[in-house]
Amino acid sequence: MDISYLLFLQDFRNSIDNALTPFFESVSYIAISYNIIIPVLLYWCLNKRFGLFAFAGYTAGLALNALVKLTACIYRPWIRDSRVLPAGDAIRTATGYSFPSGHTSRATGIYGACAWAFWQNKKTRFVSILLGLLIVLTGFSRNYLGVHTPQDVLVAFTLMTLVLLGMWKLFAFVEAHPEKENLFLLGGILFAFLGLCFINFKSYPMDYVDGKLIVDPKKMMIDGHGDIGIFVGFCIGRFIEKKWVRFEATGLNAKGIALFVLGLIPFFLMNKFLPLVLNSIFSKAWAQFTLQGLLIFYIILLWPIVIKLVTNKTHKTEN
Repeated sequence: MDISYLLFLQDFRNSIDNALTPFFESVSYIAISYNIIIPVLLYWCLNKRFGLFAFAGYTAGLALNALVKLTACIYRPWIRDSRVLPAGDAIRTATGYSFPSGHTSRATGIYGACAWAFWQNKKTRFVSILLGLLIVLTGFSRNYLGVHTPQDVLVAFTLMTLVLLGMWKLFAFVEAHPEKENLFLLGGILFAFLGLCFINFKSYPMDYVDGKLIVDPKKMMIDGHGDIGIFVGFCIGRFIEKKWVRFEATGLNAKGIALFVLGLIPFFLMNKFLPLVLNSIFSKAWAQFTLQGLLIFYIILLWPIVIKLVTNKTHKTEN
C-alpha cells in the first residue's frame, strides 16, 4: 500500500514533467533551514513563554525522533523497492534511515508549536492556519518526492504532536509550580545522556549491496548527536537564562525588529563557519552535537543577554 502510493505519485510527477518538483523541494528545504526564524521571532519579540514552549517541544521532539529513527533503522523506499525513483535531487539529500520523517518532525515541531501560540489571539489565527497548511505540505512533499512512505510521515507527525501536547501540559504544571522547572531541565539532560549512550553502543544493521554498505551507522549517528545536542543546549540555556538573565520579549516595535534582524546575523554565521572549527577539534558526531547545542544556546541565552542590556527589561516575576 505504501509503495503503491509512492508509485502513484511518481507516475503523476512524470505525467506533468516534474513541474511541481521544485516547489515541493523548496517546501522541504525550508522545513529544515529557515523555519526556525518563526519561533525565534516569537521568543525574542512577541511572547517569551510561547517561544520557550515552541523550542522546548521542538528540541525534545527532535531528540525523541532521533532515538526512534536509530532504533527502527528502516531503509528508504527505493532500497525496499527499486521501482521507486525519487524526484530531482532528493535521492542525494535524503540519506540514512527513513522512519520517522525528520523533515515532518521539524515542520510539525516548529509550525505546530507556533500555530498553537498564534491561535491564542483571534487577530493572528490566520497565521495558525497558514502554519498548519505548511505542516501538511511538508509531510506531503516527502511522499511526493519519493523519499518517505506515508507511515514515515504520519508517525513523525503523531510523535511530534504528542510531544507538543505533553509539553503544553508540562508548561502549565511548571507555571503553577515554578520551583519544579529545574528538575525537569535536569531530567531532560539525563534523558539526553542516556540517549547518547544508547545510540553509541547499540548494534546497527550492516547490509551491503554490490559490496557497498546501504546505510553507514556512523553517518546516521552524526544527525542523532545533533538532534540530541540541540535539546541539551536548550536545557542548559534555559536554566542559565531563568536564573541569571530573565529577559523580556521586546515587542514588535522598531527596536525589537532591529534587534531581531541583528541577532539573526551571528546565528547564521555560526551555522556556516563553526562546523569548520568544531570538525577540526571533535569527531563529526560530537562536532554536530556541539554545533547544534551552541546554536540553540545562542538563541535561548546569549542574544537575550544583548536584548536585556539594550532594552533593560526583565521579567521581575519570573524565578
